[in-house]
Amino acid sequence: MKLKKGDEIEVIAGKDRGKRGKITSVLAKEDKVIVDGVNVMKKHLKAGRDGSKGERIEKPFPVHVSNVMLVCPHTGKPTRVGYAVEGGEKVRISRRSGKSI
Repeated sequence: MKLKKGDEIEVIAGKDRGKRGKITSVLAKEDKVIVDGVNVMKKHLKAGRDGSKGERIEKPFPVHVSNVMLVCPHTGKPTRVGYAVEGGEKVRISRRSGKSI
């Protein structure tokens, strides 16, 4: 997977198209990412035995990686991600600007 935790992304498809946020976690086996402030849904929690009340909490749910693009730190626009070998190390590069991320 070409995206990592902490990357800034932009949603390119779905109900949250155009929104930007940082990746809080990556689900590599499912090809999904959880982004802060994107795909937020209400989840109902049952009341517990200790007398706590039930409640509805807002929680970000996973988004498929095909629906998001990395935002290039140099241009500020969405870009595809490539790889290059620089100084014996494999680094991610922005396809838009050609610079390493």
